[in-house]
Amino acid sequence: MHRRPLGRGRTLAIVAGLLAVVGCVLQWWQVGGTPGIAPLSGNGLAGSGIVVFLVGIVTLGLVALPYAAGDRPVSLDRWLTFAILAAAGWIGFAWRVVELALGDAYQFSEPTDALTHGPGIWVAGLGLVVLSRAVIEMAAEPPRR
Repeated sequence: MHRRPLGRGRTLAIVAGLLAVVGCVLQWWQVGGTPGIAPLSGNGLAGSGIVVFLVGIVTLGLVALPYAAGDRPVSLDRWLTFAILAAAGWIGFAWRVVELALGDAYQFSEPTDALTHGPGIWVAGLGLVVLSRAVIEMAAEPPRR
């Protein structure tokens, strides 16, 4: 049985899905941790950050779906589906960042703390950037028959 090639857009979508999932598992914020103060931290699985995690999982599933379905085309395997997922991921990501920025409990003592105490938020954001680029690549591909 001849399988169609994956293509650059879908390869980027796989990378984006993995980055989003890994980024949501990593720590998004941390406060405390100094002598006498216990650290308090959280990841992307809380609040609206879960949307980014779900987008990553669904993206991986959508890339695998045409290969699981056999030789017949799958109607969900379109660039527009991935664009809707990317938009939902960006909305969930932005909502969570605003929640963290406006929350009184999550203020950092120094501006660089946002970089050093929250690697997950950067990895998840990178995953959404790569997913957006994958959508652009898929939209430029000729339609599949």
